[in-house]
Amino acid sequence: MDLEGVVRDSIKMSTRVESGPAGIEADIERAIRELRERAKGPPIAVGVGIAGQIDGRDGSVHFSPNLNWREVPLQRDLEQRLGLPVVVTNDVRAITWGEWVYGAAKGFNDVVCLFVGTGVGGGVISAGRMLSGCANAAGELGHIVVDIDGPVCTCGNRGCLEAFVGGWAIARRAQQTVKQDRNGGERLVELSGGTIEGITAEAVARLARGGDPLCLSIIDVVGHALTFGCVSLVNVFNPCRLIMGGGVIEGVPELIDRVRDGVRRLALPAAAAALEVMPGALGSSAGVVGAANFAVRTLSDKARAGG
Repeated sequence: MDLEGVVRDSIKMSTRVESGPAGIEADIERAIRELRERAKGPPIAVGVGIAGQIDGRDGSVHFSPNLNWREVPLQRDLEQRLGLPVVVTNDVRAITWGEWVYGAAKGFNDVVCLFVGTGVGGGVISAGRMLSGCANAAGELGHIVVDIDGPVCTCGNRGCLEAFVGGWAIARRAQQTVKQDRNGGERLVELSGGTIEGITAEAVARLARGGDPLCLSIIDVVGHALTFGCVSLVNVFNPCRLIMGGGVIEGVPELIDRVRDGVRRLALPAAAAALEVMPGALGSSAGVVGAANFAVRTLSDKARAGG
C-alpha cells in the first residue's frame, strides 16, 4: 500500500491454523518477500492485523481464540524474519483505523466500528483518539453481554453478543435447530453437503435470502441480538457514526437497516440524535489499509518522540 492508501499489489492465502504460529509466520514471510520482489521500491514497514488481544508495547499476541494462540511474540518474530519494522495490532482495530483515515469514518472524531464475521470485533474512536484501554484490550465489543442466560461463548462466558451473531454461533444455532426439526432444515442440509455438521453461516444467509423459513428465523435471532448490542454501544459511546461490516453483514446486508431502525427506537434520544449507521466503505481491504497506515503512523510517532 502506498502512503495515499492505495493498495498497489496483494497476495491472498488461507490461514493454516493447524500449522501453528511458526507455519503462519512462514506463510506471511513468503508473501511479503514475493511482494518486495514485485514492488518498485523498498517497503517502509509491515503492518499486521490479527484477531486477538495484542500487547501494545511489543506486539505480542496474548490470546487469539480463533488461532488458538497464547503469548506468541509475533512482532518480534516477523521483524527477525524480514529485517523490517513491524507493527502488530488487533484486526478490527486495524479495520477501524482504515475506515477512519480513508473510509466511511473519515472526518469524524467519534466512531464505533463493529465487524461481524466468524467472530465479532470492534474499534472505538473517541474525541479523535483510538481507544486502547489500560491493557490495550479495548474494543472487544463482541463480548458485551446481551443475555446473561444466553449460550456459551468461546471466551467462556454466557450470552456474549458474539455467541448470538458470530458466524460460528449462527452455524451452531442452525445445526441445533436442524437436529430438532430435520424436515424444516432439509434444504439447509442439502446445501451443506448432506450433513448437519457441514452447515455454515454462509449457507444460512444464502437460504434466508431465498425466503427459507428456518433460516429466516435464525437470522431474526441474529438481528434481535445485534440490535440490542448496538443500542448499548450507542448509549455508551455516543458515536457520530456506527460503521458495520464483516462476512455476516455482507451476507445479510439488511441487518444494517434493522440495526438503524432499532437504535432509533431504543437508544437514548440524545445518544442517537446525530448518529448515522452505515456499512464500511473500504470492503475487504479495510484491515490491510488500516494495518499499513497504522504501522507508518506508529513508527512516525516513535521517531518524533525519539523512541
